[in-house]
Amino acid sequence: MASFHFKETSGKKGRAVGHADYIERRGKHRKRGDLVFAGHGNLPAWAQGSARAFWAPADQYERANGAVYRENVVALPRGFGVEQLNALVNDLIPGLAGPRPYQYAVHSPKSSIDGGQNPHLHLMYSDRVPDGIDRSPATYFRRYNPQCPTRGGCRKASGGRSPLELREELIGKRRFAAEVQNRHLAQLGRTDFVDHRTLKAQGLSHDPERHLGPAKIAGMSAKDVGRLRKARKARKSGGKGDAAA
Repeated sequence: MASFHFKETSGKKGRAVGHADYIERRGKHRKRGDLVFAGHGNLPAWAQGSARAFWAPADQYERANGAVYRENVVALPRGFGVEQLNALVNDLIPGLAGPRPYQYAVHSPKSSIDGGQNPHLHLMYSDRVPDGIDRSPATYFRRYNPQCPTRGGCRKASGGRSPLELREELIGKRRFAAEVQNRHLAQLGRTDFVDHRTLKAQGLSHDPERHLGPAKIAGMSAKDVGRLRKARKARKSGGKGDAAA
């Protein structure tokens, strides 16, 4: 069974442009050298085809206590070529971002543990749902006005929804991401499918592997890195192994 990773986070006012530069590896982030491809979609006309031109007014005009963007980070299968990754991502984005403005990038850094590639998708999207009304950037990010929509901003997809509804939506996204990946794996004749369920629901007793990052792994001893490799191999083969450090 291949490993499944899906994380959803949100970004506060003033952080969208910086994070967009990070995922698209612009400026100081270019030296990372792990960008496979990037793109965007569903941008309003005033952004003129530039995701950065969309996030800049979002950082400026979005409410101080509101999420300027949401982000899904999805691990992608190893062994896919660029065209195969592109096809997979094109099937994932509509079900995750829907009609909302989005920007995405696929990174494929080398694993610090086993040396293999770790492809993954970063998908940033605004929670504002386009409604066909022509707004200026300043108006676009205002609070929604149900009595007169033309005088307010675009409605947020999360507006008025309960925590339970938002949780069910997240579970649905995880399920969708797994189903799409498994469909693409099957098309290539592979059977190392992913499972969006918790380890407990899958009947597995080991703890989930924590992401340590290259900096922390670089400071570990060769013995500890060896334990991590052994534990990862054991999990993939269904054994217990040592817990990840």
